[in-house]
Amino acid sequence: MNKSRYSALLLSATFAAALSFALIGFAHAADKDKPKQTVSREIGKDLQAAQKADQAGQYKEALEHLDKANAFGKKTAYDQHIINELSIYAYIQTKNYKDAIKPMEASIDDPNTDPSEVKSRVKNLVKINTQLNNDDGVIKWGERAVMGGFADNTTKLLVTQAYYRKGRYKDALRFANTVIDQTVKDGETPQEVLFQFALNSCIKLNDEQCEQRALERMVTYYPKPDYWQNLITTMYNQKEAEQNDADMLNIYRLANDVGAMKQPHEYADMAQLSLELGYPGEAQRVLEKAFGQNVFTDQHVKERAQRLLDKAKKESVTDQASLPKLQQEAETASTGDKSVAVGADYLSYQKYDQAVTALQQGIAKGGLKDAAQAKLMLGIAQLKAGNKDAAVKSFHDVKTEDPVLQRLANLWSVRARSQGGTVASR
Repeated sequence: MNKSRYSALLLSATFAAALSFALIGFAHAADKDKPKQTVSREIGKDLQAAQKADQAGQYKEALEHLDKANAFGKKTAYDQHIINELSIYAYIQTKNYKDAIKPMEASIDDPNTDPSEVKSRVKNLVKINTQLNNDDGVIKWGERAVMGGFADNTTKLLVTQAYYRKGRYKDALRFANTVIDQTVKDGETPQEVLFQFALNSCIKLNDEQCEQRALERMVTYYPKPDYWQNLITTMYNQKEAEQNDADMLNIYRLANDVGAMKQPHEYADMAQLSLELGYPGEAQRVLEKAFGQNVFTDQHVKERAQRLLDKAKKESVTDQASLPKLQQEAETASTGDKSVAVGADYLSYQKYDQAVTALQQGIAKGGLKDAAQAKLMLGIAQLKAGNKDAAVKSFHDVKTEDPVLQRLANLWSVRARSQGGTVASR
């Protein structure tokens, strides 16, 4: 697969720096439910002075007193607890996150630390290590939060980023998908950056099926043309599509509908296939769209496209004039193939209600040469007519051994679900 076709999806280096710190206040006294404890007499004055300096915003002075107290060789566990608490507060207030880490880590398993604060401190250690680009620290404390069941989505996202930056792409993918799944389960929309991590992890793992799944999930929640273009690129490269004109035309139809066609040859090739397969109205429409957007800049390509457009216009007149007769023939035909053909014609001329009726009649009559193709066309017609729910059902009903057609049905279903209530005609 040509990876150069992918959009640049990697996170910027400033992502972590943009995070805000929601750091807790630090208690300077023991838990009132525990027996009262006191600090050692030898360091009591320094600790009192440090506390006053902290309260007065004189953090450098506070740290000097704390250094003196810390040098005392016979500190009790409670002495160390108070020193750590006051040190953390001073370091955080001066944004000296690097030196805040050691006393914060010590406080996590300190029995004197208020249990209600431990979870917040663990998550804040994840944020601080992210700020310092210390991925090992992010992973260490993030994993602890996950194992403890109190990791929020921000924590999981930062752990995902840390795994990715360390080249641990399987873990990054696992974390990203875990957060996405839980967010969806909670009825919310996952952050776009999580899909980007998942996709780029798949690319790093050189797993094309993983890439396809990641892109399909991405366009479900963020149906941007660039993401659709990346997804459809994976279909252009399927050997089965290259060998089947009908499948390739269907790929172009989806690409055109989601705004993913960018290259002049895509418009020209789609028009050529539409003409060859008997859909001049579709060829005319796609070429007029391309000319309207000034897609053709090369003079030779532009001239070829103009010839195709002239031909499409001429054939459209004849084709539309023959539709009433074809519809009459379809009504008396023994199978539904002619009704399906009429429905496909109506669809190509954007007559969606007539297309739905004819396609439904053909499918109901049965005996079709390609029932899967008929159901795909029905789904597209229903979607264009504004009936998203019926369209999704029709796409779901497509069952075929043609891997391209089956995948197209799945992608049209993704397209329909990402549409909301309104479908714009193209």
